[in-house]
Amino acid sequence: MRINVFPTTEEMGRDAAKTIAAELNRAIAARGCARLLLSTGASQFSTLDALVREEVDWSKVTMFHLDEYVALPKTHIASFRKYLQERFVDIVHPQEAVFVSGEGDVQANIAALTERIRQAPIDVGVVGIGENGHIAFNDPPADFETDAAYIVVDLDERCKRQQVGEGWFATVDDVPKQAVSMTVSQIMSCRVIVSCVPDVRKADAIKNTLASDVTNLVPATILKTHPDWYLYLDAGSASGFACVK
Repeated sequence: MRINVFPTTEEMGRDAAKTIAAELNRAIAARGCARLLLSTGASQFSTLDALVREEVDWSKVTMFHLDEYVALPKTHIASFRKYLQERFVDIVHPQEAVFVSGEGDVQANIAALTERIRQAPIDVGVVGIGENGHIAFNDPPADFETDAAYIVVDLDERCKRQQVGEGWFATVDDVPKQAVSMTVSQIMSCRVIVSCVPDVRKADAIKNTLASDVTNLVPATILKTHPDWYLYLDAGSASGFACVK
């Protein structure tokens, strides 16, 4: 575990982007291609803004992502497919973008995703941490046992409130009740994991992640067992960190 704290979100994002780019370039140099897993949400803005400016041969990168709401169209402002299309794919034009879809035959979508993501390891997983300690949409108590790659999950109330607080939905009732989420076991199979977690609203989640033993009640605690995990914080999210050093 490598903990990196920066005074501002922008500095955090720039340094995280350099780490992500370096790992992608290392994979490209070794094998001629790289596989990248991306997070979404307001907390990833600064990292993605910096990442798309890094020197990477994006024509050799395949992008995957963590999750998507069930039955939410790609045109919706909260769609993670829309988010990544506009903030990443349309800018760097990777070799391929493999999207999670919660529309249509969800189980068929999951089967197709599983086949694609298990063709080779993910070189770099960019995995945020939610206000309730979730990773992807694995809300507490998260399933640490399943060996599936993606599953349909029910969103808890705190997760829904976070989506409203970030401005993606007007009310909690507008947030979809379910999402397709990458599982904890699939996340942990990434060669390198980079977690960018800015903002004081994430301070409790970071404190709980670092202070708690590994528990599915704080899903992000599992990241501490990964052999190559980078945690990036800004002054706000690190504000409770002194209590757990």
